Amino acid sequence: MWELCETVRGFAKTCGRVLCVHRSGSFHTRGAASDASRVDSERMVVTTHTRTSETNGGMQIKTILNRIQKQRGFVYGTVQLEDQIGGLALTVDIAPHRRNRPRCTGCGQPGRVYDRLTPRRFEFVPLWGLRVFFLYAMRRVDCSRCGVRVEQVPWADGKHQLTTTYMWFLATWAKRLSWQEVARVFRTSWDHVFRSVEMAVTWGRDHVDLTGIRAIGIDEIHWQHGPNFLTLVYQIDATRKRLLWIGQHRRAKTLLQFFRWFRKERTAALAFICSDMWKPYLKVVAKKAEHALHILDRFHIAKHMSDAIDRVRRAEVHSLRQQGRQPLLTKTRWLLLKRPENQTRDQRARLRELVQHNLRAVRAMLLREWFDDFWHYRSVDWAGAFLDEWCVQVMRSRIEPMKKVARMLRRHRPLLLNWFRARGQISAAIVEGFNNKAKLTTRKAYGFRSYRCLEIALYHTLGQLPEPEATHRFC
Repeated sequence: MWELCETVRGFAKTCGRVLCVHRSGSFHTRGAASDASRVDSERMVVTTHTRTSETNGGMQIKTILNRIQKQRGFVYGTVQLEDQIGGLALTVDIAPHRRNRPRCTGCGQPGRVYDRLTPRRFEFVPLWGLRVFFLYAMRRVDCSRCGVRVEQVPWADGKHQLTTTYMWFLATWAKRLSWQEVARVFRTSWDHVFRSVEMAVTWGRDHVDLTGIRAIGIDEIHWQHGPNFLTLVYQIDATRKRLLWIGQHRRAKTLLQFFRWFRKERTAALAFICSDMWKPYLKVVAKKAEHALHILDRFHIAKHMSDAIDRVRRAEVHSLRQQGRQPLLTKTRWLLLKRPENQTRDQRARLRELVQHNLRAVRAMLLREWFDDFWHYRSVDWAGAFLDEWCVQVMRSRIEPMKKVARMLRRHRPLLLNWFRARGQISAAIVEGFNNKAKLTTRKAYGFRSYRCLEIALYHTLGQLPEPEATHRFC
């Protein structure tokens, strides 16, 4: 048995491989020949491990870096493990290739080396929870066009302390977590995360593809306190849905800025435009894209009716209290605003009791339910006839808030009927879905104090911006 083991060891040294002998129990020495003779040769297993490196015994970190993040014209040097205040960190030295001539940051042309600066640290993607830094002494270039400039390096841009790869890494995680949480997890600052997202948005907006857009949706969301609104324009094509443009305020000037940015040739290709009944939007769309089919959002029409019912209810509650009558409408706000299919059994019973008292708020609710039949028509002519009849009945109802809604619908009758002409081609509800995501983005960041931060966050989350090709994706 001992001679067999010696033969195996000799064969392993000859072939340059490590062979491990395993058996159940312990391996005995030569002196215990009687015990070793009881080893069952049929249960002996020989496992082969290929040796990765004869000198190091393993793969080096700079070998991995050369594979996933090769820097053209530069070579990785010594890798050291440092004990810093925040914990352990890896420092990777970088040196220029002996044939590498520095390039000017101004014009990008190679030039003569003027001198060297003190070594700078560039933070890279963390490895095993350790912070990684590139250490490089920047060269200055004596450029014939720009004068003496700091050289251009492929792993960072300008005076950024973060490598470009690490900035894209942080920007990708900022889509999944709040910016503060990303900064905490990767032991960096909120400003670094913000600058990373800003870099990603700037690059994406410069390379965004705006071809083939046929349908857009225009809406606004409230921001901060007071009359602060944002105008949002979405692409709502069946094949692609994304945020196209953000503007501050909700004025006619704001939407005109979008059409100037969008250009005339792209505007001419639009087939559908969806918006609410905000007058500045209607004027600008009629002026800039009169050829497109302008559709009013169904959600906003339902919202106007719900607001009218609530105003009638509040006025009637106040009137009943002044007359000393029974407070029949107490705690009925959501009962009147709910649709019949969403009401519980108790709510339906309560509603049947209210109908017997001929209250104005209940009549307004019944007018709203009657108008829901408008959206089920297939013919534009029959839908128009129903709308006219409904408006006549509302004007006879003597319920002023509902009469105001009827006047509004009469003014926008052609745009309302466009909803039937575009049925099955676009969905106007997409705009409200995007608005909810936009509000969620602002809440996830616990509010933004500046418009620039909010603009970058919304483009980053909802814009579906392109990213540059990379040799390796870190997340």
